[in-house]
This record gives sequence, structure tokens and C-alpha cells, in this order.
Amino acid sequence: MQTEIELSFLSIFAFITFFIFLIISKYSYKINNGALLDNDFLKPQAFHEEAIPRSGGIASIICLFILFGIYYLLFYKVPYEYVFLCSSLFVVGYLDDIKLNISPNIRLSLMIIFLIISVSFFPIKIFNIDLLFLNSWIENKFFSTIFIMLCILFIINGANLIDGFNGLLTINLIIINSVLLFINLKNNQLEFSFFLTAQIIILLSFLIFNFPKAKMFLGDSGSYLFGSLVSLNTIITNNVNSQISSFFFCILLSYLFFEVFFSFVRKLYQKKSPVLPDKSHLHMLSFAQTSKIFGADKSNYMNSVIINLVYSILVLPAIYFADNGLICKFWFFSIIFIYLLFYYRLYHLTKKNFDI
Repeated sequence: MQTEIELSFLSIFAFITFFIFLIISKYSYKINNGALLDNDFLKPQAFHEEAIPRSGGIASIICLFILFGIYYLLFYKVPYEYVFLCSSLFVVGYLDDIKLNISPNIRLSLMIIFLIISVSFFPIKIFNIDLLFLNSWIENKFFSTIFIMLCILFIINGANLIDGFNGLLTINLIIINSVLLFINLKNNQLEFSFFLTAQIIILLSFLIFNFPKAKMFLGDSGSYLFGSLVSLNTIITNNVNSQISSFFFCILLSYLFFEVFFSFVRKLYQKKSPVLPDKSHLHMLSFAQTSKIFGADKSNYMNSVIINLVYSILVLPAIYFADNGLICKFWFFSIIFIYLLFYYRLYHLTKKNFDI
């Protein structure tokens, strides 16, 4: 009976979510006199030719707070860690969306402050780590706070980094959350499964307005919001499913994590600022190659399809041995090696014809 009630609420929520995105998409150009319109076509990560509103984050945060209300009605709980972290990082991203001149260093500092507050005052912990030395270190409050903060920070910035093509980030997040949902359903974590399903509904609703042709973008507010959501989702799934190797979740988040880590190291090596965007990210290099095949009109969204297809082929088989820590470790580092091979090949192919 409870399941039928939850399914009914999810159906109503899906209907409401779609219309929130529809209304925001239609009227977002009026917000702050058009401040949300992305009309900077010269920035390195710009791959659109008309002004598109960065209002997906606004619609998403509205839907998320409706979800919090439904969650309280059904389970008499408020996920305070989600409320605080998602709201605070949404605000940080929104300030950039409305074109307030905030430097990347200040934005990063604000994110770190909010993350430290979240980890310090809310029950955000990581258990069941498949590295013995980390299991002992994680018991130290200071180390635990810094470690969790860095993990979440990498994922949030990874989400923002790959949010450059129609559907690229959204499809990747749908895949990740669907795998987390599968794990939790399989292990009868029904309450959390409801929460994950509702988030997938929000992502699917946004995807309708972003793929294949974009009527709105997530913006920094949306990418920070969903980056924090998927981080918390993964931490909780790891903690309540102790039989699953923690390295499986490293595999699942490998694209978001390693894109940021590798970009940071690469820019330092190239004597560039690690916090400023450039044209040498994997999804930009692959776009340069897909544009030769599909042309300018289709290459934007086809690039997203190809990257997420390769990601799925590399990541999804790991579900079958998710409880085997040794194989998951081997699989994770194999994915990193394959990423580097792909990057090296694409970089040298693109360097011949493009200024990167």
C-alpha cells in the first residue's frame, strides 16, 4: 500500500516538474532583465550560436524543494544536509549565472566554506573505504572533514566542467543516479530509492528542454546543484550498502572526478591557471572530431551521446562485480588508463587543425 502511495506521488511530481520547467523556460528571459541569457559566444566553453537562458538551475531548485516537501509528507523527515548544501551551492552558482563579477578564486573559496560547514554540522560521513590506511585515517575528525570536502568538491566542479554540450552532464547524471537507484532497490533501500527516483525525474524533465536542441541551460547554479546531489547520493549509497566496494563508486564517478583532476594537473604542467577554462578538455577535443562527421548542427548533441555511450560501455559492466574490491580497483585504474589514451589521441588529432 505504501508503495502505491509513493508511486502516486512520483506521478504527480513528474507532472508538476515538467510544467515548472516549461514555465521557467518560457519566461526566464525576463528574469533580472535578461541577466540569465547566455550570450557570451566567445568564451572557450561556448558551443551555441544564440542566446539561451541559464535557468535550468532555477527550475531544478524549485522542483527539489517541492520534493523535500513530498518527502516530509511521506516519511516525516527533512534531509537537512541536502537542503543546506544544495541551497548554498545553488546560490554560489546563481551569482555567476546573473553575471555578477565574482572571481573563480572567490567562488571556489565560498564553495569550500559551505562544504566544510556541511561536513562539520551535518551527518555526512564516508564508511566502508576499500583502502585500509584510509579507514584508519577517516576516524580523525579533521582528516575526515578535509577528505569528504575534497571528494564533493571534485564532483561538483566536474559537473560544472562537462556542462558544455546539450545533454552531456544531464545524461551522465541520469546514468549515475539510475545505477545508484538499482543498487538501493536491489538491497531494499526503498525510502532512499524514492528520493533518487524523484531526482531522476527532475533530470529527465530538464533534458526535454536541453536535448537535442537547447531551450535552456543548467548554468553554474544547476551544475553545482546536481553535483552536490550526486555526491551526497553516492556517499549515502556507499554507507547503506556495505557489501558494495567503495571503488565501484569511484568507477561510477570516474568521468566527473578525473576530468577535474587531470585538467588541474594538465594546466599546471602547461603553466596555465588551473581555475580558468580552456579548449583542451576531453569533451571539447571530441567535439572537434565529431563536427567533422556530423556537421555543425548535430555535433553538439551527438558529442554528448558518444561520450556517454563510451562512458556506459566502460562503467556499466562493473555492476556485475561491484562487491569485489580487487576487481573494482583494477577496473577503475584501467578506465583512467583508457581515458588518458583517448585524450592523448584526440589532443594530437585536434592540435593539427585547431588552436588549443
